[in-house]
Amino acid sequence: MSSPTPDALLGPADVRELAAALGVRPTKQRGQNFVIDANTVRRIVRTAEVRPDDVVVEVGPGLGSLTLALLEVAERVTAVEIDDVLAAALPSTVAARMPGRADRFALVHSDAMRVAELPGPAPTALVANLPYNVAVPVLLHMLDTFPSIERTLVMVQSEVADRLAAAPGSRVYGVPSVKANWYADVKRAGAIGRTVFWPAPNVDSGLVSLVRRAEPVRTSASKAEVFAVVDAAFAQRRKTLRAALAGWAGSAAAAEAALVAAGVSPQARGEALTVEEFARIAEHRTAGSRATENRASGNGTPDNEEQDQQ
Repeated sequence: MSSPTPDALLGPADVRELAAALGVRPTKQRGQNFVIDANTVRRIVRTAEVRPDDVVVEVGPGLGSLTLALLEVAERVTAVEIDDVLAAALPSTVAARMPGRADRFALVHSDAMRVAELPGPAPTALVANLPYNVAVPVLLHMLDTFPSIERTLVMVQSEVADRLAAAPGSRVYGVPSVKANWYADVKRAGAIGRTVFWPAPNVDSGLVSLVRRAEPVRTSASKAEVFAVVDAAFAQRRKTLRAALAGWAGSAAAAEAALVAAGVSPQARGEALTVEEFARIAEHRTAGSRATENRASGNGTPDNEEQDQQ
């Protein structure tokens, strides 16, 4: 495999020139902030510990800044892009700047939330600069849909990074924290300043590392059942679990019974519980209360859970 040329990555002038040629104006609606610093994308690849045998999936590649840095190292890169113009242009950018590695690249023109399969070998890593307004649901969807992904590194809004990596007891621990921990061990992996983007966002960014659990959470409850408890617990996070889970269980008394059976204090609050404790609660929901709300919660967050927006 040939080596890329020293100027293969995109710099500030390259990004602006590409955008102008395509008539692209970054939109807030899609959270588009293009990375213009080659050192930053190489740092992301190093922090992600991308290996020469990795098959990497990237979400929201934009003009290709991170894509090219990933292709310097990985065996194969598949990028998922929803924007029509950007999706059409990216293969040409890769071919022009890294012709010796163009055959290692694939483009999927789709909404990442609807992607159910990818071309080529199963992905081993996810590395992405995720649009701030959809970061959490996209991350959870990808982890759920592609269990072959062992390692993930995402760049997200700094506050979202804090929530994803928060531990029980933290004031920012919530639905994203618990659901991410269902799949992986999660930690903050660095900070990214505003000046490496064009246009510069009005928020700071953070890197989050997720290493898939060696063993899934041990529980007889399904993921949907556990996530339903999580959603209910944080929908009214100031309430005790006895009160917050009353609707989920069918009554406050039924919620208390499930909590006691799970070894969790009915007076506790959701932010104090681990994902394993939420799973135990889900296991002890009575048959009657299951019939009360027989629907899967999916990967989203409750309406009043703070969203990951700019």
